[in-house]
Amino acid sequence: MLDTVIDARHADLGHGLLVRRILPFAKRRMVGPFIFLDHAGPVKLPPESARQADVRPHPHIGLSTVSYLLGGAVTHRDSLGKEQIIRPGDVNWMTAGKGISHSERFEDPAAFSGTGLELLQSWVALPVEHEETEPAFDHYAMQVLPEARESGVWMRVIAGEAFGLRSPVRTHSPLFYVHVELDAGAQLGMPKGHTERAAYVVKGRVEMGGHAYVPGQMLVVTAGSLQSLKALEPSTVMLLGGEPVGERHIFWNFVSSRLERIEQAKADWKAGRMALPPNDNKEFIPLP
Repeated sequence: MLDTVIDARHADLGHGLLVRRILPFAKRRMVGPFIFLDHAGPVKLPPESARQADVRPHPHIGLSTVSYLLGGAVTHRDSLGKEQIIRPGDVNWMTAGKGISHSERFEDPAAFSGTGLELLQSWVALPVEHEETEPAFDHYAMQVLPEARESGVWMRVIAGEAFGLRSPVRTHSPLFYVHVELDAGAQLGMPKGHTERAAYVVKGRVEMGGHAYVPGQMLVVTAGSLQSLKALEPSTVMLLGGEPVGERHIFWNFVSSRLERIEQAKADWKAGRMALPPNDNKEFIPLP
């Protein structure tokens, strides 16, 4: 059975970068440890306008950001001095822990090339015992992520474990995150062994429980449900979920189990006590 159907809300990050915001949702703030999910694009911008969509340095605490591209390219820089261009199929996993800042720039010539930029960015809340861990950044090339194909279904396990495949991406709690491509008529059950599970429709049209769903909708299934997806046309779906980590407070880019910790982070960013990326420190996004 379905627990919730979430319809994405549209948001404009400025200068032509439109996103569908799925999590957090008023009636379903988290799925497993996933507390945030944005789907940007696909969008094409002319080369002379691409840099206008840059996301200037900004801070995070208490979470891991997970960047995954279906098209285009993004240049990441953070306060640890890490710099990495992410391309489709790769994973950028940044653990904020006690605090990190980073920027996302569209300076690579491939940023909006081909079918355009299409980015899925999620945040994974850290367990209480890891909320103040040292910040870290890890990049995983597409080639190291496990894939499988059978009966009209192709999948890549981005993080965690699902369908007998385990990703090498380092996580802090049990979860799964899977990119799935389905041919028309293909069927796939939801991953087993996880308390909370959801499917987000990126492209195409799928059926679950006799009802059809379209891009921008997230289907959250009840615990233990044996529901399966059927593609009514060629479709792209992201499967995600895992074990709950408990309630979290969220303000701007800060996530914590403690309200006072978020207030501290707000004060630290406003006062300039959080470092900027050493290779991108000429500007930043002010505290809202």
